[in-house]
Order: sequence, then structure tokens, then C-alpha cells
Amino acid sequence: MMLFDKKIQVEFVKRINSLVLEGEHTYIDAILETSEEYKIEPENAAKYLTKPIIEKLEKEGMDFNLLPRKSSMLPI
Repeated sequence: MMLFDKKIQVEFVKRINSLVLEGEHTYIDAILETSEEYKIEPENAAKYLTKPIIEKLEKEGMDFNLLPRKSSMLPI
């Protein structure tokens, strides 16, 4: 397992965000692709994700019915 210093963690998160902003990746796909680029397991990458990315990933998981919806969410 590769340990990240703060600089690499920032680069890792920026790479994920740039893939999503390009419009061709979901957060799930971007995390998997970036994990592969950095040669780490996605399970290990989770500890390097920022809170905003985790929140977006959870929302994406709920939207794709991969995670149960939180009861406090109102339908849109």
C-alpha cells in the first residue's frame, strides 16, 4: 500500500474532480480510474478522499440505487 503525503493527496483529489468536471466520468468512475493511475486499491483510496467528494459519492450511490436513500431527503 502506498502512503500519500499531503501534496499527493491534493493532486489525487484534483485529478478526481477534473475527470468529473470534464463530464465523461461519474465520481465512482473517476475514483476507480485515479486509483488505478496512482496504483492503489480503491478501498485504500477512500481514506484520502475529502468530505465534499465523499458526500457527492454518497449522493451518486443513492441516485444509482447502490446505497439506500436517507429518509431525511425530499424527492426532487
